[in-house]
Amino acid sequence: MNFKFVGEITDPIHKNIKYTSIEKELIDTFIFQRLRRIRQLAGAHLVYPGALHSRFEHSLGSMFLAGLSGQTLYSKDYLTDMDIIQKLRIAALLHDIGHGPFSHLFEEVSKDGDRFSHESFGQKIITSTIISDIIEKNGYDSKEIASISFGKHKMNFLNEIISGGLSVDLMDYLPRDSYFSGTEYGKIDYHRIINSMEVSSKNNLGINKSSLYSYESMLISRYQMFKAVYFHKSVRSGEVMLLHSMKIQNENLSLTNFKSLEDFFVLHDELVLERLSTSLSNPSPDNGFDTNVGIKLAKDYQNRNLLKCVYEFFLLSSQRNKNKISAATQELDQEKSNVNGLELFDEKVKELTKIVEEYRQSGYPVFLDVSRAPSIPLAPKKREVTSIMIIDKKLEYEKSFDQIPLINAISGYLDMIRIYTTRENRKFFESVFEGHFN
Repeated sequence: MNFKFVGEITDPIHKNIKYTSIEKELIDTFIFQRLRRIRQLAGAHLVYPGALHSRFEHSLGSMFLAGLSGQTLYSKDYLTDMDIIQKLRIAALLHDIGHGPFSHLFEEVSKDGDRFSHESFGQKIITSTIISDIIEKNGYDSKEIASISFGKHKMNFLNEIISGGLSVDLMDYLPRDSYFSGTEYGKIDYHRIINSMEVSSKNNLGINKSSLYSYESMLISRYQMFKAVYFHKSVRSGEVMLLHSMKIQNENLSLTNFKSLEDFFVLHDELVLERLSTSLSNPSPDNGFDTNVGIKLAKDYQNRNLLKCVYEFFLLSSQRNKNKISAATQELDQEKSNVNGLELFDEKVKELTKIVEEYRQSGYPVFLDVSRAPSIPLAPKKREVTSIMIIDKKLEYEKSFDQIPLINAISGYLDMIRIYTTRENRKFFESVFEGHFN
């Protein structure tokens, strides 16, 4: 098969992204073009007006970086076939093809019925649509491409190039989200990290010791982006409004009840928002609100009349699966405090859920937002990452995050609780939760 570039796209992050003939075919499909209408960051533009970029350009950027990663590994003889570079590029290009409107928010709505994940839909799209036809026609195996896209390939380092702590997904979305939001947190030296990539004897992706500082800086940038952009309380306010509007009206509008992939392909951010804000009123006793509340949330979102945060609680907890047995008393004490912190967090969630539900049953528009995000990206198979593989000449070893003070300080999970309500009810609920927890 011929790995030859036939054109290029100008990109603000990577400047010029070249593409091959098969990539052009895939990009030109209506399925891939749909990603232009799905924003990368669902509600961030309400706080950072420039954050209107889409899954489309992120996918192109990921493809570009996957190509650089493949070329690095090929030059170091870890890959012996240029075709694998093309497979990597296609897998990265299609890794977000299964995202629905408002990206991860749509998944949260669908989880109620356990009907949808962007990985499962992505796999179906890659292996059973025109996307599959194009891949197969050009001499590649669509099932193999899907396995790389979603972390199931037998060569684990290929999976790690697409997702995880050294992934092209991470290396594209951090600088891209930072650029379009106008923040400075996401600037990373991805060229240095990619150029230092190595593969261990057990087929795991690692880096040369010389780029450890760049890797450390990238993970700190991700942590800062979560706190400043992704978890910003006004960004989350807009997302909470969208999420609950979709949940309230899901049954009425059949948002996640797909009869076919074609039903899914027509959905995008603006179409769903229009449906949410113009649907007809219909009582929905199962979720505690009638449709009027869902309609109002969607309209207020459109007009940036955001819900107000009346309570918040943050916890940075250590790795959930960390071994509880430690010889050092200090580590035992630290682990004990982490367990106590998690118990406190879970108790708060349980208690607040009960209070919020009582007020909702009484007709008050009050919403609980509980978010748990790993501060270090998960490995392709959703495992927690607690170390980085260092490969230097003939020496290879795992360097634990415990040995890297700055990474160790942010390792674990960002656990967050917030309660939102309307502007009119703000003072009332501030006094409710202030009196309850102080």
